[in-house]
Amino acid sequence: MQFIAKDNHIKVIELNVRASRSFPFVSKVTGYNFAELALRAMLGENIEGQYRTLELDYVAVKSPQFSFSRIKGADPRSRVEMASTGEVACFGDSYSEALLKSMLAAGFRLPKKNVLVSLGEEDNKQKLLPSLHLLSAMKFKLYATEHTADFLTLHDIPCEKVYKIRTAQSPNVSELLENLPAPQGASRQAGGTLDLIINIPTRAFVGENTDGFIIRRKAIDMNIPLITNRQLAEAFVAALAETESKGNGLNAKAWNEYRV
Repeated sequence: MQFIAKDNHIKVIELNVRASRSFPFVSKVTGYNFAELALRAMLGENIEGQYRTLELDYVAVKSPQFSFSRIKGADPRSRVEMASTGEVACFGDSYSEALLKSMLAAGFRLPKKNVLVSLGEEDNKQKLLPSLHLLSAMKFKLYATEHTADFLTLHDIPCEKVYKIRTAQSPNVSELLENLPAPQGASRQAGGTLDLIINIPTRAFVGENTDGFIIRRKAIDMNIPLITNRQLAEAFVAALAETESKGNGLNAKAWNEYRV
């Protein structure tokens, strides 16, 4: 069953009488084998009991894994339809810890120094402003496309402006992606020293000749971590800041340690 909630009003948007990937995930998180319980109920057994499924002392998050690197030319962005080819679930003592663990397990790399941001619509810029302040406070060097750079400068966030790919002005996005010096022992194909790209698409469906598409596609082809969803960008930056403030990194614990 899938819900949508707004202003504390909840509506059911989908109900399928089947077992989805969420079924084993919820079983693992809560510690109850719901497949077994469902079968026993269908056989007429009494399965009444005290099941604690809310107000847990830990958090579990599952992150999708995509195959964009294998599908040449595909626009690497998530849409309404299910596009992931798998998911990775991880536990944490907080939402931030579980989120970072699951993203790392799905192949994401944490940024170390340089971040490129291109945020499209004004609404995205405004809503991501606190996150961009956090990135700056964590001493990340921010590169930004033209309008995003103007917005950051207006709000006293240091950044370096890069121009559109097809412009004659320099530096442009293509130069940034291809000419950043690679760290010692690494190849330029690994994305140089650009550690993360946050590119929020402006419209639901865009052509393959737009700057946004080229940025996203180059990120995948050059193995640079990419975030294309505003809410995920907000959660990721907040999680990064929380982990840095604690200074103890991510704790590795066995599944049964969360179930104590």
